Amino acid sequence: MRLLLIRHGQTIDNVRGALGTVVPGPGLTELGREQAAAVPAALAGEEIEAIFVSTMLRTQQTAAPLAEALGLEPTVLEGLQEIDAGSLEGRSDEEAIHTYTGTIFTWWTDFSARIPEGENGTEFYERYDGVISALSERYEGTIAVVSHGAAIRTWASWSSTNLDAEFSRAHPLENTGVVTLEGSAAEGWICTHWQGTPLGGLALEDASAPDPTGEALG
Repeated sequence: MRLLLIRHGQTIDNVRGALGTVVPGPGLTELGREQAAAVPAALAGEEIEAIFVSTMLRTQQTAAPLAEALGLEPTVLEGLQEIDAGSLEGRSDEEAIHTYTGTIFTWWTDFSARIPEGENGTEFYERYDGVISALSERYEGTIAVVSHGAAIRTWASWSSTNLDAEFSRAHPLENTGVVTLEGSAAEGWICTHWQGTPLGGLALEDASAPDPTGEALG
């Protein structure tokens, strides 16, 4: 299977640099809608069979232009939502961001590490990998999954045999960036492309937004 993991378009939380993981969450900003509108043309060369989105509004709005262009109905799947920020929800201060991202990177060596009142690595990986694994059993061609920055970076880096923690740390995934994997749950996954910038091009990038779940980490 060819898996296109597409991050959603910009939201007000991204602009503010805030951790926003509560379902359904905010919709897209004006720039976010422009980013979403650019996705169909950017993926015109892909033979996409199906589109899947998370339970969060921003992924559904991001997928809408692509779905319309392809004549497909996006399927909402529980399990594809962002990594739960727990008691850090809504915060944009340095301590909260460091705790959130730092805990996620701790999962490379300790899946039991837990975001305060949020998820640990085992809980996140089981629910996200469970969805992707089920899809890989159903499809052999190309599917698009519109999901979230921290979730995509974490699952794709951990699941791909050719990526590691340092790659994930050093490579951003901005709004409507896409990570492409090939393989299956049974055979394993290889990352064949990591486009950290918006699918519609750098003109749709908001370099001024702090966006902690999409930025490279120092």
